[in-house]
Amino acid sequence: MSQALIRARGLTRRHPVPKSGLFERTTYMTALDDADLDVRAGSAVGIIGESGSGKSTLVRLLLGLDTPTSGTVEFDGRPVDAAAKARALHWLRRDTGIVFQDPYASLDPRMSIGRIVGEPLWALGIEGDQRARVREVLEEVGLEAGMADRFPHEFSGGQRQRIAIARAVVHRPRLLVGDEPLSALDVTVRAQILELLSELRVRDGLTLVLVSHDIGVVQNLCDEVVVMKDGRIVEDGPTEKVLMQPQVAYTRRLLASIPAIDPGAA
Repeated sequence: MSQALIRARGLTRRHPVPKSGLFERTTYMTALDDADLDVRAGSAVGIIGESGSGKSTLVRLLLGLDTPTSGTVEFDGRPVDAAAKARALHWLRRDTGIVFQDPYASLDPRMSIGRIVGEPLWALGIEGDQRARVREVLEEVGLEAGMADRFPHEFSGGQRQRIAIARAVVHRPRLLVGDEPLSALDVTVRAQILELLSELRVRDGLTLVLVSHDIGVVQNLCDEVVVMKDGRIVEDGPTEKVLMQPQVAYTRRLLASIPAIDPGAA
């Protein structure tokens, strides 16, 4: 069994609730509560749960995009200190990429596709022929290299998500995180992007962490699944075991309430 690329222990994140009066006592909302998680190198882990269950908070903490109230995160044995200056996490940015939910909002409409995709190379100071790498990765995600000079408004939703994926992997990270990357797409396009993620994982040896409401996506792409409720991890394990033989009543209710969509359909 491969070693853990990510190891999280006791992760908790609390946010202060805005006061309604000057002398009101500060109260806190717990977005994540004492979460432990291991993500094995080369694995694909799906995170499922209802809205507000803490899924996005968890992945933000894993990527060092937010600071935990308590608990620790290690990436390949190195502590992730989100409170440190940006330069101190340069190594983590080099090894990670993220794809967000909305392919329309995640791309700057004023920038060409070439600039959007190549931005991580320039920001991370990665040497080599950066323009050639941009053209290469566009072709890897099923687009034409010549599209680098075009702008986001010229592309469909599925093409924009391919562009977002290209941007997330252009620097060849070890970990790719998808925060609901398929939910804004129709079923046919979703199947195509799912196939692309699977191909990238195999070809590049990527470790994947995927937040999704779509049980069909998790079932087809992920080796392991994590179930979250009210900021806590209530069940986790191999995907087939958790989805076919859930041990927790909440997991059974969740699976019963979410339509499973076959990514190969349509």
